[in-house]
Amino acid sequence: MERILAKAPQVLLALAMVAAAALILTLAADLTYFGDTWSTLMHRRDFSADALLDPHNEHIVLFPVLISQLVLRVFGMTSAMPEFVVLVIGLLAVAALVFVYVKRRVGPWLALFAAVLVLFLGPAWEVLLWPFEINYVGSLLFGLAMLLALEREDRRGDLGACAFLALALGFSGLGLTFVVAAFVAVALGPRQRWLSRAYVFAIPAALFAVWYLGWGHEAETHVSLRNVLASPRFVAEQLAYGVGALFGLGPNPTNGEGDAVWGRAIVVAIVLGIGVYAYRRYRRPGFYLGLWPVAAAAATGWFLTAFNAIPGRDPSASRYQYASVIFIILILANLLREVRFGTRAVVVAGCLTVFALGPNLILLKDGKDGFFYPHTVLTRSDTAAIEIARETVSPDFALTPEVAGTPTLIDINAGSYLSAVEEHGSPAYTEAELLAAPESGRRQADVVLSQALPLATVTGLGGFRASAGPGCKALAAGGGKPEVELGPGSHLIEVAPGGRAELSLRRFAVAEHPVPITAVPGDSVTELTVPADASPRPWYLEADAAQPVRVCDPS
Repeated sequence: MERILAKAPQVLLALAMVAAAALILTLAADLTYFGDTWSTLMHRRDFSADALLDPHNEHIVLFPVLISQLVLRVFGMTSAMPEFVVLVIGLLAVAALVFVYVKRRVGPWLALFAAVLVLFLGPAWEVLLWPFEINYVGSLLFGLAMLLALEREDRRGDLGACAFLALALGFSGLGLTFVVAAFVAVALGPRQRWLSRAYVFAIPAALFAVWYLGWGHEAETHVSLRNVLASPRFVAEQLAYGVGALFGLGPNPTNGEGDAVWGRAIVVAIVLGIGVYAYRRYRRPGFYLGLWPVAAAAATGWFLTAFNAIPGRDPSASRYQYASVIFIILILANLLREVRFGTRAVVVAGCLTVFALGPNLILLKDGKDGFFYPHTVLTRSDTAAIEIARETVSPDFALTPEVAGTPTLIDINAGSYLSAVEEHGSPAYTEAELLAAPESGRRQADVVLSQALPLATVTGLGGFRASAGPGCKALAAGGGKPEVELGPGSHLIEVAPGGRAELSLRRFAVAEHPVPITAVPGDSVTELTVPADASPRPWYLEADAAQPVRVCDPS
């Protein structure tokens, strides 16, 4: 019986990993590439030094780019699922290392609860459901491996720690926090071994310096005196949001509602509780030395984030919750290392974990449904429009926020995208899928098509004929149909004398005509040119006017 109980935490962790992997991959099944991922897919498709080492924002992304390009070459670009599989592997590995780290300090059951919270960390939905965040996940994975390797306190462990630290730096700037952790860990070790162990952090730091001098110094930075002065408040808020995230109290992904009130209260309670317990039990100052490397790493990460704060990089940002929660767990594990937990305390901790899972799962699902899926609809619709217009679209045509309906596709231009599709396949909707897509996607496809083809109009005053020719169709304003079909070619839109007429088009949209034509004056003729493209589906023209309007084919 004792042997079964001893293995129970590991068995339950394995089951939790399987459940987490199944959940994330199920949620990801109908998602596609998002946001910054397109920067890699469009502009880093070779293995040149610049493609691999150019900074992304302020970060080195050497290994994320390598992973993305290898996956692209093996599996193509038709589905993002292979990238999700890589992300899930990374997430599971991080949870496993959290379990090992915490188990060494407070036992297997509390380690199990910590790992489960990391696996189902709903407030970190951005990390759990966006493969681009393999950069943060990779840095945390190899940073944790480095900390565990240093605990061997032998040459093999130091060599492994040095290699792991270099890998952590190659994933993102978050690796810098673990350079600081390694420095503190070595400094706290035997004094006679300081110099002989300095290579653990010195070699990775030197490699990072070489990258910075060659490529990283060109990165845009948002460090400012204002951010530095405001950093204590920013860090305090990050800590509060991170603690709240453990209990599923993160902001709602769909509307941003939620604050750090509960997190602040929990932080105060934890600090007071640990302080009182430590004083009563031990009545001596000092903490376990393993606390200081992770505390230094956490502080470094939080302050670096604060120094670079801009709108969208708030303390409550989902992607920051993942690293914050892991650092908080590591700190708590070291603070509680000498505490002996009885069965009752373990049961209470298990109940708190179970209660936290419900809100966390809701936040994770809301992050998928309220954020990533709507962007997937726009992404697949907008790129489908580019493919439909491929015969006439300019290579420089870009999916700007005004055209695309989202700022997450700014890295896509038609030339790069169509080249990638030809080489690796298409993630866009087929025409049949576009017709079955949500209205938001069909609407945006019409907007993109109108700009990509592009549709063109020329308006001249006068020219309205008293009687319609044989090739003319009257719109509703003249007693005709509410809308008329337009195929490829030129069409004359004749507006009778009177006020201005509002003309608009649709093609895949159903509920509205989302493509406006510049309002035309009365007694005018507008020539509308519709280029031929890859779809046989016609456009539909609607007129809002008090006087007759008709569409005629040029004679």
